[in-house]
Amino acid sequence: MKQLIIKTTLIAGLLFTQSSCKKWLDYNPREDFQITELDYLASESDYRTMAVSVYSPLQWLNQAVVVGEVASDNSVSGGENASDVLSLQQIDDYSHTANNSTLAELWKSAYEGINRANYMTQYKAANPSGKSVDFAGKEALYGEVHFLRAYYYFTLVKFFGDVPLFVDKRLGLSESASLGRSPKGDVYRQIEADLNAAISALPAVQVQKGRITKYAAQSLLGKVYLYQKKYNEAATVLESVINANAFSLVSNFASMFLSSGENGVESVFEIQYSNTSPYYNWGGYNRGQGNYAVQQCGIRGLNGTGAMPYAAGWSTNLPTQNLSNAYAAGDQRKAATILDIEAYKAANPSFNITYQVAPYKNTGLYSQKYHPRKGETSGQLELNYLNNYRIIRYADVLLMAAEAWNKSSTPNDTKAQGYLNQVRRRAFGNTSNDINASGNALYLAILNERRLELAMEGDRFFDLVRTGQAATAITGFTVGKHEIFPIPLEEVTISGLTQNPGY
Repeated sequence: MKQLIIKTTLIAGLLFTQSSCKKWLDYNPREDFQITELDYLASESDYRTMAVSVYSPLQWLNQAVVVGEVASDNSVSGGENASDVLSLQQIDDYSHTANNSTLAELWKSAYEGINRANYMTQYKAANPSGKSVDFAGKEALYGEVHFLRAYYYFTLVKFFGDVPLFVDKRLGLSESASLGRSPKGDVYRQIEADLNAAISALPAVQVQKGRITKYAAQSLLGKVYLYQKKYNEAATVLESVINANAFSLVSNFASMFLSSGENGVESVFEIQYSNTSPYYNWGGYNRGQGNYAVQQCGIRGLNGTGAMPYAAGWSTNLPTQNLSNAYAAGDQRKAATILDIEAYKAANPSFNITYQVAPYKNTGLYSQKYHPRKGETSGQLELNYLNNYRIIRYADVLLMAAEAWNKSSTPNDTKAQGYLNQVRRRAFGNTSNDINASGNALYLAILNERRLELAMEGDRFFDLVRTGQAATAITGFTVGKHEIFPIPLEEVTISGLTQNPGY
């Protein structure tokens, strides 16, 4: 899957660039040997290649995970100084405005994915030449497209609330400029429709690792329901994933985040990254095939000898002491989530470790889950880390199901406790730390477990917002404003979109 994504980059660029050349009404561009839209989707191979191009913008959303932590109580922006990656500094300080490059890039990347998905659905029945191209597995292929469009819209609605909604076709510049924002309820209905279509079409298992499965679609639908407080629906769909017995919790929590742990038995959905086609373009720093965010969270100026596994980075997205203190003694997730470099240095004197202390907002702590490691990049080193993002793990499914059963119209706290304690028993290696609470106390325990289990994976800010805890947990958070981010200034200026309250 990783190599296939890389090979479609040029094709996708050709597909989604429209020619402005017009001579006469009967002019045929093929006479000048120009590639046109009519030359695409002429075969099964074309459809399959185009479907892979719909995956590519997933990789460009890597900052969504970073923002999901920096905007919360889990991490701080860090960096070299107060102006280093200014857009993240502003989000961390809650001084962000509509003129924020990180938010603008997330908006553009998500809509690029939607445009690509829409192009595929626009020509499902017949290609641009009006011919039907049927082949075995076409419906399943479109199940992947439906999932991806749902994921892009879910990203947008989480970040921005009401957003432009279109599904009929790929939009050009003039059309997008006249498109207004749709209520988030309408966006959620489209997300649900796409995910249900995906569930109906997708196989339970894909031969190629990284492709969307039925269980990934069911799990994402469960999360979408939770965000809308549709607990009964969430419990039902998440229960179907659990009852399939297709996943299990790995015994060694830390192993999941190693290269050898990618797409393992706990993986429900991962964004695939690669370094097999080295990327050098700093002008498109996060538009290659590598995970740019990995470089961000590494230790600045890190050096060491022997078998010291870590590579240097930029000291961004630093875990807080607040997060570190949240872990109880004996919880193996702490060491697998947070790298205390001074403690590591003291425990490994033979490595002769030296590093530059992060000069801004230094916590002394670094992200262990996605810390850059030697030998896992190529080309322009900072741009080509191959670390997959684990977007939905089975532990997440268990905790979402626990929350849904606890909050459903007919609560089942016994089932909720069971799912919660599966996660805790893996964390502690025993049953002594099981939770036996019920009602609201159990609900709060489940939410706390989500923090401990999923820290530095991009969920924390959105969990705090959707559960009404953000104002209490986050310094600088203003109720009625900061639940969502500002619509990028360019979209407001060019497309005339209304801005979110407070911005």
